[in-house]
Amino acid sequence: MSFFKRLRESIASKTEAVTSKFKEGLAKTRSVLTDRVAELFTRRQKIDEAFFEELEEILIGADVGVNTVMELIDDLRTEVKKRKIDQPSELQPILSEKLMDMLRGTGEETGIRMNPDGITVILFVGVNGVGKTTTIGKLAWRFKQQGKSVLLAAGDTFRAGAIEQLEVWGQRVGVDVIKQEAGSDPAAVMYDAVQEAKRRNVDVLICDTAGRLQNKVNLMEELAKIHRVIQREIPGAPHETLLVLDAATGQNALQQAKLFGEKSGVTGLVLTKLDGTAKGGIVIAIRHEMSLPVKFVGLGEKMDDLQEFDAEQFVHALFAGLAGAIEENEEN
Repeated sequence: MSFFKRLRESIASKTEAVTSKFKEGLAKTRSVLTDRVAELFTRRQKIDEAFFEELEEILIGADVGVNTVMELIDDLRTEVKKRKIDQPSELQPILSEKLMDMLRGTGEETGIRMNPDGITVILFVGVNGVGKTTTIGKLAWRFKQQGKSVLLAAGDTFRAGAIEQLEVWGQRVGVDVIKQEAGSDPAAVMYDAVQEAKRRNVDVLICDTAGRLQNKVNLMEELAKIHRVIQREIPGAPHETLLVLDAATGQNALQQAKLFGEKSGVTGLVLTKLDGTAKGGIVIAIRHEMSLPVKFVGLGEKMDDLQEFDAEQFVHALFAGLAGAIEENEEN
């Protein structure tokens, strides 16, 4: 049995568990990345500096990120020497392995950290237009599907229409929204929401926040105040503070992640709109350069298109068909 047949069978057995959501959602990135990598691995007869330079260019083109790509290429150079590999085709499984290691990070849980002793409070942050409100609605739907009671807090009192947009999602999912008038103090909205969540004894309280970054100092102070109010009422809360990023913006998403950073209390990331972009490599860059786990990815517009992130599924979906493409190129 040839190396590629064995590799294909190995990938096939693993990709049985890969949801069609990941495959479909990463189609645009895969069409760009897989085709170019397969062509490179077939055309180049040996692994040399020119090969590494071209691979580096392809990965950067997929928005994997310059720093991440340089570190990855250095690791591949080391592995090539250590394993005494000289054929480019033999490097593909090692590339997949390295990418999975980067995405797994230090092994943090990708799912939501639930409060075992009462209400789980989840705070959402992120700039306007990244799909924050939509993500909140879809997450509320997920919890409802699990049989949990959910309440939403309209903490974005700054953006025109933000409260109404959240209410539309609340109606669609069948979840109540706690709100005040536009321009109200977001911390006051959170206080009301926590009190109502306690009164109703709900399982999950999901809180929206303003997404403006024009004055970062004010925004961070606002988030700190919201944290204090929630913590005072529910010790240990919020249990998650999720930063929502639009994957389609590529390197801008990475810059937003760095602007918010861990100082704003962010515990995890949500990458939206992966299905509409060929820049899916940004997930790798953000995960590797930020010491924060990716909790969810948005792979479409349907209610169930918000998926828990899984590094192995992501990489296998990204490189689905690569081994076959390399073998087919070699035969031709």
